Amino acid sequence: MSVQARVPIDAASIQVPRGQVYTIPNRCKGCNFCIQFCPKEVLEFSEAINNKGYHFPVVRKGMEEQCIHCRFCDLICPELAIFTREVEPATAVGASA
Repeated sequence: MSVQARVPIDAASIQVPRGQVYTIPNRCKGCNFCIQFCPKEVLEFSEAINNKGYHFPVVRKGMEEQCIHCRFCDLICPELAIFTREVEPATAVGASA
């Protein structure tokens, strides 16, 4: 028995939003919520340490175009240290004109 994934009827015409992640390093307390709960696994801890002594989140290399602007990271961040902004498709990172 095979299992088929459900696909919306209009899947071909749906455009998934893209976002760009911004962090405010000195607000971060390294709770890891944004990294742990990102549905696209876009984030990781940086090598750098902020002025509070915590590693803060950054976008993983090669994942710059994977943010879907779900805003879950900014909703879950207790310190308001991270947010996303929607990127228009024509100006998306790496998009050709």
